[in-house]
Amino acid sequence: MPLVQAFVFAAIGGVFGVGVTVAGRVLTGREAWSLEPVVTVGYIFALLGWLLGIGVWDQWAREWLGLPVEHRQHRGWARYFAFTTDHKVVGVQYLVTFVALFLLAGLLAMLIRIELMAPGMTFMGLGTYNQVMSLHGIVMVAVAVATIIGGLGNYTVPLLIGAEDVAFPRLNALSYWLVPPVAILLIGTFFTGGLDTGWTAYPPLSDVNAAGQVLFNLAVITFGLSSILGGLNFLVTIATLRAPGMGWGRLPIFVWSIFAASLISLTATQFLAAGLMMILFDRLLGMAFFRASAGGDPLLYQHVFWFYSHPAVYIMILPGFGLALEVLSHFSRKPLFGYRLVPGGFIAIVVLSFVVWAHHLFTSGMSDALHGPFMVTTELISIPTGLVFLSALGTLWLGRLWLTTPMLFGLAFVFNFLIGGLTGIYLADVPTDIHLQDTHFVVAHFHYTIVGGEIFALFAGIYYWFPKMTGRMFSERWGKVHFWWMFLAYHTTFIPMFWAGIHGMNRRVGDYPAELGDVNLFISVAAFVMGGSFVVFTANVVWSWVRGPRAVANPWRAHTLEWQVASPPPIENFPATPVVVGSPYAYGVPGAVHAVLTTAPAHTPAASGGAQAEPAGPALAADSA
Repeated sequence: MPLVQAFVFAAIGGVFGVGVTVAGRVLTGREAWSLEPVVTVGYIFALLGWLLGIGVWDQWAREWLGLPVEHRQHRGWARYFAFTTDHKVVGVQYLVTFVALFLLAGLLAMLIRIELMAPGMTFMGLGTYNQVMSLHGIVMVAVAVATIIGGLGNYTVPLLIGAEDVAFPRLNALSYWLVPPVAILLIGTFFTGGLDTGWTAYPPLSDVNAAGQVLFNLAVITFGLSSILGGLNFLVTIATLRAPGMGWGRLPIFVWSIFAASLISLTATQFLAAGLMMILFDRLLGMAFFRASAGGDPLLYQHVFWFYSHPAVYIMILPGFGLALEVLSHFSRKPLFGYRLVPGGFIAIVVLSFVVWAHHLFTSGMSDALHGPFMVTTELISIPTGLVFLSALGTLWLGRLWLTTPMLFGLAFVFNFLIGGLTGIYLADVPTDIHLQDTHFVVAHFHYTIVGGEIFALFAGIYYWFPKMTGRMFSERWGKVHFWWMFLAYHTTFIPMFWAGIHGMNRRVGDYPAELGDVNLFISVAAFVMGGSFVVFTANVVWSWVRGPRAVANPWRAHTLEWQVASPPPIENFPATPVVVGSPYAYGVPGAVHAVLTTAPAHTPAASGGAQAEPAGPALAADSA
């Protein structure tokens, strides 16, 4: 089995790496055993062994040596535990993995809220609290970065653009199989002294704390490589593999959002990797990038970190925008309002996201002369964001709303993100940010932006494409129970955090003044209630995947290409090459057709521009409004 082979190869590689490191240290006159360099080099070789064992050797590396490539056929459930080049299997691998990590991070959040139920440290020490909080943060950030792009993006983008697969299928599989070692390393931080810096890993603490910091750095660098490879793959796929007739003006809006987020993934992620590598160099090689005592500057790390990490917020939220707009149009039975302007808004967000990072540093001691310019650029980004928000409202206006579970989550996205956007104004302006910095006001704002925005959009996408991925329908009744339970408990949890933050409740600290005890008890109880909603979601998804009623090919009567083939789709997606002849959102237009079939086999390369091939075959999508 490839998974067993991967673990064996990883163990062999790790032992080899450890041996090389120990031998090198002895030969250079150093002490033979030093945990951090041994773990670092051992991990590099273990990662190589893991990748070769899972399938890179058989399906890729043999070709480099002139040997025949071995394509193993995996069927049924075995496909999901193997190195496979089918974008649909990779999408499910991403989605299941990160939903599991989302639930794990949620359990860590429950531990945090148990500790914060009362002032004083009740069952965790301050150090343990910091470790739990830090792991919760970085796992949730990973979930936010990768779940929609890696999961739903991988599964649906080739289908939405009429392609057989992504541009680089083996690179796609590689980008997923880089993820399991990341999860193992992050969990391993608990056994190597823990990670206590928060997910931001600020020096000087990250330069001198326990060895768990090294595992964290290696994990995030590996995850960054996966993100870069995924971004590259999506950009090339969308640019070159669109079906004939699918010009940029006929691209589904979710595909546009993936394209915009992939631009950031490809161009910004290496800055985070550079910052974390500098911390490793400080720790392992005695360098002084961030050691003030040796001439380094800890503030430099913050600039490098946020130059990536604020654009990374839009890696998280841009796919949420696109997914919400996709769902709102289909379930409003209206064309997407302002369709030709929204992609421009996405690209403007991408550009502006690179010039707002320093609003995270207003209280860091940076030059006062920089406060005004960064406050202005931060406020400017609200203009294209508002354009996207206006598109959502315009699409809903006078629409014939079909209040299914996906639509409810899409509507919640609009409501939640409004609160996140409005509260962000206070953190963009210097005077109020100084007062609110590092308080629970920031925690509430961030969760309204990412959880209230992206995660609600994620659930909209999971429910929307669940019939496509599984061939079965979920329980609509239990889906709505999940929605209302989560929606109401979510607001009950996070609205009071704004009040607590304004009244001095610090974030990332396990203790607080006694006068904030009542509000924290209330927040904790509400958080436990919200946690219960995910039990409903998990049970509904698992039961429906196994025993749910069979889904018809197009249960939502949508126009886009993925719904015009069987559910689940065949291996090559389309029985013949689709030719796009109209908008994917032409609801209410008599006789509107999005695409037709040609007589050419589906695997024949198709032009990616606006060429209008002669249609031959039945229409793929007709107006169903």
